[in-house]
Amino acid sequence: MAFQGSLAELHLPDIIQLVSVSGKTGVFHLTDGTLKGQIFLHDGKIIHAELDDTAGEEAVYALAIWRQGEFRFDPGVPTDQHTINKSNTNLLMEAARRLDEWRVLSKKIPSVDLVPEFVVQENREGQINLNTSEWLILSKIDGQRSVKAIAQASGLSVFDAAKMLYGLITTNLIRLHEPLATHAPRTASATAGSPARGGSTSDPGLAVGRAGNPTPAGPAVSPHAASLLNRLGRMRDECIALLGPVGESVVTKHYLKARAEIERGAGAEALEDAVQQIARAASILKGPSASDSILEQLKSLR
Repeated sequence: MAFQGSLAELHLPDIIQLVSVSGKTGVFHLTDGTLKGQIFLHDGKIIHAELDDTAGEEAVYALAIWRQGEFRFDPGVPTDQHTINKSNTNLLMEAARRLDEWRVLSKKIPSVDLVPEFVVQENREGQINLNTSEWLILSKIDGQRSVKAIAQASGLSVFDAAKMLYGLITTNLIRLHEPLATHAPRTASATAGSPARGGSTSDPGLAVGRAGNPTPAGPAVSPHAASLLNRLGRMRDECIALLGPVGESVVTKHYLKARAEIERGAGAEALEDAVQQIARAASILKGPSASDSILEQLKSLR
């Protein structure tokens, strides 16, 4: 006989322990809004779990910390999949440990749907030392991917990705914001080779002709402003090429700010300020040599 209830009233670990003691075979169906998960038991032992694209132990850990939603247990439902070998006790102990950690992580990361972005401080000095996994996480930050999407792109569990992001947030290297309803223009790496752009990696907000001369897609600008925008676009491409994915978000941020200022009538000082800000960020992310390299490469554009 199936039974069901609310996870707000009965927590999943308690329900699993109750069912496992009776030695039942069946499946838990769990829902929280649009999220749906399943946990399969055979003779009271958890043998398989699924949640979105996650399966096995990680799915159990993710589901076990739900504090809202609904559950339904259907007895007698078998599965051919066997992705879990740990005992129920070990699984639920690990789930409890992660729940304790999530309580701490949630102070900085209240939702895995929030989007990380880089923070560039004017007075930050010195080089930041990060491990390989943290650099991997940083390379996936583009101002559009959520915490959950970054974890998926990095091949990590959401829990492990959140732990690393927590440290980066605590050190004020990144911050979180709500996902935008409309995305910012794609960066050079996302538009390179696109037929709609004529294979050009220059300004994504401009239509580029065969000669590479930008034609503003928005309000008309003066020839001087058009020249500055062209130089700005080339500066952005050069900086992304030098810094790689880890610096792409920072470069795009200062590029968009300078572009808006130039379109409002600012002169070469907007371009110069963008160069200095990006060079400062490069020093933070990759050391002083990266900053010097950027300034040297961009001399001809300034």
